[in-house]
Amino acid sequence: MGGEFVSWEVADAVATIRLDRPPMNALSVEVQEEIRTASAAVSERSDVRAVIVYGGPKIFAAGADVKQMADWSLTDALARAASLQSAFTAVARIPQPTIAAVTGYALGGGCELAMCCDFRVAGDNAKLGQPEILLGIIPGAGGTQRLPRLVGISRAKELIMSGRFVSADEALAIGLVDRVVAPDDVYSASLEWAQQLARGPAFAMRAAKSAIDRGTETDLDTGLDIERVHFSALFGTRDQQVGMRSFLDEGPGKAEFNGP
Repeated sequence: MGGEFVSWEVADAVATIRLDRPPMNALSVEVQEEIRTASAAVSERSDVRAVIVYGGPKIFAAGADVKQMADWSLTDALARAASLQSAFTAVARIPQPTIAAVTGYALGGGCELAMCCDFRVAGDNAKLGQPEILLGIIPGAGGTQRLPRLVGISRAKELIMSGRFVSADEALAIGLVDRVVAPDDVYSASLEWAQQLARGPAFAMRAAKSAIDRGTETDLDTGLDIERVHFSALFGTRDQQVGMRSFLDEGPGKAEFNGP
């Protein structure tokens, strides 16, 4: 299912959103809109409990379509910027846990897309970065905001202002990716992780993601209010009953969650 450049499929409660615009998965306007559509589609599926974003075995995404952007005027950029950001934010707002499966290059918009996911699994040959400064611009799909939240302000400034590429090992060390595996194992490792997440209590997983994401966007007191609402609401779910009864009868970690 999907469009010309972005497809998605569901198997065993895991959805895979696949970018397929050879040779570099350049994130054109058309690709951005198909990412938005795919994100909305998997978000609405009750049978989807985890999501993988994958660029294929060779490359995740090498960035925006520079040919498409090169002749933009100021008014063109102003008209397009909000849609660019919101297409990527659609990935960040997927309520289920998300994993970016990163092979090869994840640069510019590709790195920004990976950062929209909750977790990132990278091949040991991966290169990540925000090289927009080398084009005379800055990241425009969330890079100046999501990168500091992952790696810290000073390091994010250094990476964005230099435009340099980061190896998989350095990305792991600074917190830009969460796991590094052999390139051929990127998708399978991501799928194994996604399946583990999919076996968890679906509503509690969504609540945890929402509480963390929304809470860290505001002050502590408001964040605690958000947590309290989500915490209380989960006592209306079957998974809460199953989880606590299993804990009392069998000990921790034995519950089988089927929702809702």
